[in-house]
Amino acid sequence: MQHTVVHRGVIMLFQVYGAHAATQWLGWIMVFVALIALNELSRRSKAGGLIMFAALPAAMTVYCIAVISGAAMGADWAVNNPTNVFANGWFHYAKVYAALAGCLGFMVIKYRWGKLGKARWFRAFPFAIVALNILIAVISDFESAAHFFTGNYTMMNGSPVWTTSEHITVVTGWHNVFNGVAGLINIMCMTGWWAVYSSKKKDDMIWADMTWVFIVSYDLWNFCYTYNNLPNHSWYCGFALLLAPTVANMLWNKGGWIQNRANTLAIWCMFAQVFPQFQTSMPELGVDSPFAVNSTMNATANLWVSVLALLANIAAIGYIAYRAHKLQVNPYTHEVFTGTRDFEKANARVDEFDREAIIAVK
Repeated sequence: MQHTVVHRGVIMLFQVYGAHAATQWLGWIMVFVALIALNELSRRSKAGGLIMFAALPAAMTVYCIAVISGAAMGADWAVNNPTNVFANGWFHYAKVYAALAGCLGFMVIKYRWGKLGKARWFRAFPFAIVALNILIAVISDFESAAHFFTGNYTMMNGSPVWTTSEHITVVTGWHNVFNGVAGLINIMCMTGWWAVYSSKKKDDMIWADMTWVFIVSYDLWNFCYTYNNLPNHSWYCGFALLLAPTVANMLWNKGGWIQNRANTLAIWCMFAQVFPQFQTSMPELGVDSPFAVNSTMNATANLWVSVLALLANIAAIGYIAYRAHKLQVNPYTHEVFTGTRDFEKANARVDEFDREAIIAVK
């Protein structure tokens, strides 16, 4: 069980104070910079993308199969392998391969590879794979909530908790329900499903209608998910991992947020699958990384973060409904943010040949 500290009277999110504070912040900066750099490497060339999202995943898969097989046979090296001890749950495997599927599918679209890359129906693939990724997290949130409603939990510092197969202590309660509902709403905040095109420079897949409205509501929901269910990882997979693609979209890659998000997510998930000890502090299991950061495990903090995520997504879907009514369009078959600053900046980057070719496909 990870160590926890609750500061009564003050709602804090992370334990980033004390002897390890400097290395914890250094770890965050290293992860943030590395994610941005590796995203740029993978998005700017076919070779970079294929190395990152085909060659490295193949090597990771061989490694993980060896660990799983060795552990099943009782081999000591595999049973005590960090991947088996700290990253053996269904969620981690589902997430890494779903993210990788998104990265490869997005490359098919931006490079117009084969029949899929030129097919109009396949332009809804980004919606489908993002929805799948969100649903994986929603199921995980509801799985945690089930422990609360069935009484399958213990109390720690006044908060109901349960322990996962990966030895992570998780706070359970109504906050899981609120954030699970926020995730379901967030799926419907994606608009213009088929209006996804290659960029003029062929370095990005552009989804112009995925503006700040979705990005903010998604970031709040996903941060809340990681905070609720991955409390000893959220400093990195919630804070750093969400900020990296959002900063790129804001400053130099307008319209490419979902590609940035998939790339950085897959890169982080592969790293965390093979080297989970980087972000783990469980001395009782022989791992105590100076870079590890735990949440404060305060049910009040979980509740407020979850309520914020839910309200943000309700506001987002309400605004989308308003825009759709104003333009008299279906928000899923048509773009609803035309004329807005974010949309127009992203739309200006679209390869018109690709747009016209896709629109012409019946």
